[in-house]
Amino acid sequence: MKILVTGGAGFIGSAVIRYIINNTQDSVVNVDKLTYAGNLESLIDIENSDRYAFEKVDICDRAELDRIFAKHQPDAIMHLAAESHVDRSIDGPAAFIETNIIGTYTILEATRAYWNQLDESRKQAFRFHHISTDEVYGDLEGSDDLFTEKTSYEPSSPYSASKASSDHLVRAWLRTYGLPTIVTNCSNNYGPYHFPEKLIPLIILNALDGKALPVYGNGMQIRDWLYVEDHASALYTVVTKGEVGETYNIGGHNEKANIEVVKTICSLLEELVPNKPQGVIEYQNLITYVTDRPGHDIRYAIDASKIARELGWKPAESFESGIRKTVEWYLANQKWWSRVLDGSYNRERLGS
Repeated sequence: MKILVTGGAGFIGSAVIRYIINNTQDSVVNVDKLTYAGNLESLIDIENSDRYAFEKVDICDRAELDRIFAKHQPDAIMHLAAESHVDRSIDGPAAFIETNIIGTYTILEATRAYWNQLDESRKQAFRFHHISTDEVYGDLEGSDDLFTEKTSYEPSSPYSASKASSDHLVRAWLRTYGLPTIVTNCSNNYGPYHFPEKLIPLIILNALDGKALPVYGNGMQIRDWLYVEDHASALYTVVTKGEVGETYNIGGHNEKANIEVVKTICSLLEELVPNKPQGVIEYQNLITYVTDRPGHDIRYAIDASKIARELGWKPAESFESGIRKTVEWYLANQKWWSRVLDGSYNRERLGS
């Protein structure tokens, strides 16, 4: 099978591509416009595979998408390309509307035109897999409530609202045009190659540098944490085994308050990097509570029983094993994250 992955230079997209190349015989076409969060250095291990191809293209560019479909003739689409940082969506929502809504519309239309001209057997086998987030569901009130595939949408931020819109578009293209779509909604991802603006890598790298560890509000916001390589295996399971028209929630079964996550990282660093930056007695002393973000949801938690029951997928990592692997990866891969922090990784996307 040949799978076209949008946003394949991003955090989750690159994990998906590495998983496919390393664990299957399928081929991948990576379509990414290389925004600030797109980093081809996350794909160095597989970039020379004869089953991998890269196209630097914006998913809002219909003519280029048509060219890619004609050239590569994919059997499935895994649509991950998205602006995804809540804080950035609050500061500048326009890019989120453009990429997440207009971009999804554009690739749906390009896919539909391509799909319509396939022969019947390829048409039947084709899949458009849209990868979304649990943030579309909004906030959970009860301490025992879980997001299910039937939970109503109540997005809180420009980011989650734009992803909710893209989910609706995907389902409408199935209902109206018959395009064979599947939707997945995942909980918070973490793991190797995570862009340093996100909570877990930010805390690791700030601690190593003796900087403040910023925690929003009281730090009691609860998230379900999913190791990114587990997510990649789940997504491949869905695109190859999932039923057209279905939604699958993907979670890690690891509900943790943000402050608990931060303190866990500090404890691991006490063990793994006992020689602290000058002036730091304990990593936890760097924790600094900052003003909460507007509209911050208190709790997300995924009911992932459907994907386990129907497709046989469960996460391999506990939070304890996954967070240890993550901290150890950042300690062992300073070259990757230092090039992100100093901006030198940007030269590829800027064409220099």
